Amino acid sequence: MNNPWVEVYAIVEGKTEQIFIEKVLTPYLAKKNITLHATQVTKPGQKGGDVHFDRVKKDIGNYLKQRKDIYVTTMVDFYGLKEWPGKNSVPNGAKPWIIAETINKATAEEVNKIFVEYNPTRRFIPYMSIYEFEALLFSNPDVLSDELGIDRKKVISILDQFKTPEAINNSPDTAPSKRLDYLTNGNYRKTINNIAVAEKTGVDTMRKKCPVFNDWLDQLESLNKTDNHIETMSMQR
Repeated sequence: MNNPWVEVYAIVEGKTEQIFIEKVLTPYLAKKNITLHATQVTKPGQKGGDVHFDRVKKDIGNYLKQRKDIYVTTMVDFYGLKEWPGKNSVPNGAKPWIIAETINKATAEEVNKIFVEYNPTRRFIPYMSIYEFEALLFSNPDVLSDELGIDRKKVISILDQFKTPEAINNSPDTAPSKRLDYLTNGNYRKTINNIAVAEKTGVDTMRKKCPVFNDWLDQLESLNKTDNHIETMSMQR
């Protein structure tokens, strides 16, 4: 019989991303028969934002080797990224989807080259958050302003400058998390505030406003169909 469930392990940058997956994405994908686990790549006591591919690729390999029936993905912020496949190939001023496409393609190629015997072409889906996870929180300005107690007009003013929350600037002063810290006069608390906003915003709203994020979830959701198709074909032979 076909197993209707697909199991995916997400290697994430830090605690905030881990909690977001556990509390928001895992329940959402469970409705589609996908079990999503999150595991941090960041070492204890080390802040996120300085994730190197050399460390992440070890975790990717470990999960690919564990079981042949699981999939592996990543959730790492482009903001603050220093060393990663494809980073130096991103054109200056590139749009969010071009950045993601360039980075994700190079990452997949590198993983496929290193771990070819574990079928990463089928089992690995890279995801680079553009520019960082906090961009998703701008998907609903009403929720964001209510939850953080900030002026809605200021949130709208930021969104009016960009076509998508994922295009909010990538710099030490204007990245999404930096803007939230400024808007709350330094009272922004990542782990607590992020999850509260994300839960009330909802994944579907984030998907509508953030095409790179939506594309990632589209790929994860397609695994269920792919996995069961492969199993069905195997049984027919």
